[in-house]
Amino acid sequence: MSYEVLVGNCLHTLDQIEDESIDTCITSPPYWNLRDYNDEEQIGSEPSPELYIQNLIDVFRKVREKLKPEGTLWLNLGDTYSKENYGFVKPKDLLGIPWRVAIALQEDGWWLRQDIIWSKPSCMPESVKDRCTKSHEYIFLLSKNKEYYYDYEAIKEDIVSKGVADSPHSIKAVDGVGGSRDNLHKFKGSDKRNKRSVWTVNTVPYKGAHFAVFPPDLIEPCVLAGSPIGGTVLDPFGGSGTTAGVAVRHNRNAVLCELNEEYIQLIDDRVSAVSGGWRRGQKTLAEWFEGY
Repeated sequence: MSYEVLVGNCLHTLDQIEDESIDTCITSPPYWNLRDYNDEEQIGSEPSPELYIQNLIDVFRKVREKLKPEGTLWLNLGDTYSKENYGFVKPKDLLGIPWRVAIALQEDGWWLRQDIIWSKPSCMPESVKDRCTKSHEYIFLLSKNKEYYYDYEAIKEDIVSKGVADSPHSIKAVDGVGGSRDNLHKFKGSDKRNKRSVWTVNTVPYKGAHFAVFPPDLIEPCVLAGSPIGGTVLDPFGGSGTTAGVAVRHNRNAVLCELNEEYIQLIDDRVSAVSGGWRRGQKTLAEWFEGY
């Protein structure tokens, strides 16, 4: 397995990737008006949410060209509150950017298949008294076509009940979770069930130079369900390189686009840490034993 880093604005570097060569795209673009990555070409510093959304549409239109016909996009986005008037949005309004982007992508031709809730038990505290503390973000699953690659078996989760019932009606609730309906697969002889749409994953502190990083446990289901072994995962906003690290760890290839060249060493270190020591240019076991 291997990974590649394309340095520069992803609107340009994506052109270096062969069309219909990518199995899945897993990414988290910079959130709008939240952080400054010290580059005039960065996405997220637009003067209005509308321009931000349009820039993302342009990026993911190119991503769609690079995806195989059965390809998918797993898109993580956070929200923010308005500080001024933007059309009908008033100061203090929640902007609803994740859903605005998702619907805009749907209108641009993507199939919007699911909204996944990333529940964060260790969320950032907020000094607010007129609303709840925000403890979730969205991951949207979108597909290039109506039919797409999705390995649901690879990400099944443990059943919460214990033992095998004689019938689905006799399965009792466990730990507050409902009985027969929630645990029907247990009756069928399986100790796994289809993964639910709320993913509880703690954020992971990271001392690197990048401002925001994916928790590897959040990316793993996207990699496993969205691509086959030996497939290729794309992240057009490569950041610290977590997506590539998880991909390589699970025997997938990865291509990252990263605007800031200064993050390249950070990416290599992060991929190595997440993947268990893998480095760019390292031979696979198959390559080591080739010819023997």
